[in-house]
Amino acid sequence: MVQNCLGKIRSHFARFSEKEKKIANYILNHPEKIIHGTINEVAEDLRVADATVFRFCKRIGFKGYQAMKISLASETMSPVQQINEKILEEDDEKTVSQKIFHSNIRTLENTLEILEQSSIQKAVQFLLQARRIHFFGIGGSSVIAMDAYHKFIRSGIDSFAFIDSHFQRMSASQLTEKDAAVFISHSGSNKEIMEILDVAKKNGVKTIGITSFPKSPLSQGVNVALYTSSEETEYRSEALASRIGQLSLIDALYANIMMLNKQKAEVSLEKVRDAISNTRM
Repeated sequence: MVQNCLGKIRSHFARFSEKEKKIANYILNHPEKIIHGTINEVAEDLRVADATVFRFCKRIGFKGYQAMKISLASETMSPVQQINEKILEEDDEKTVSQKIFHSNIRTLENTLEILEQSSIQKAVQFLLQARRIHFFGIGGSSVIAMDAYHKFIRSGIDSFAFIDSHFQRMSASQLTEKDAAVFISHSGSNKEIMEILDVAKKNGVKTIGITSFPKSPLSQGVNVALYTSSEETEYRSEALASRIGQLSLIDALYANIMMLNKQKAEVSLEKVRDAISNTRM
């Protein structure tokens, strides 16, 4: 199976060093130079050592330069090209919709690419063992937190989420080492969410972060971090594009909990179904 070279680069980009980002941008902007050039020529263009380029190839999962070149050639010469994500003023409604859908698909693919087994496993265990689970998010991220609450209330584990940041601070102050908290922030550097995280950490709470930036204060401050990957367009910010990845990570956590906590979850789910059954026509 041919690996997705461009997808790997985009999904890992935020985690690259400055030198790696220089190589990554070169590949993204000039794929033809990789396909038709040698590792020596690429290294000379970038003014780096051949070994630096080789290590980059290994960094994104290839055995070497040649393997990356083959993958890149397969992608760029494929008759089935991804639709250009850049939305133009002359685009009709269907074209704009296609570009948004393709962007969302790419966000999901890239997020899955950087999802680490050890991280998702640790996060699931924190949630599974928790007495209570609180979800925190500010602004647009609060909507994701409420969606998480809407799902996890069915799990049989006491779950909570609040829109108001003052309520979030107060609820965090009541958590203990027996509880778990999930903090959602695209940038990972929101001042309010970091202050709420500090409140929870003082109480020994198990903390999980969902963000797009590995070097952010949030990712560095939580016990385990899960990352989303997204790309910014002219009419939609990177933060908005990352929502689909955040929702999918929440779905993945929920599905794992429901599967591993099956008996308790089934009882809780049945109670929820009974409670809302009369609301349907």
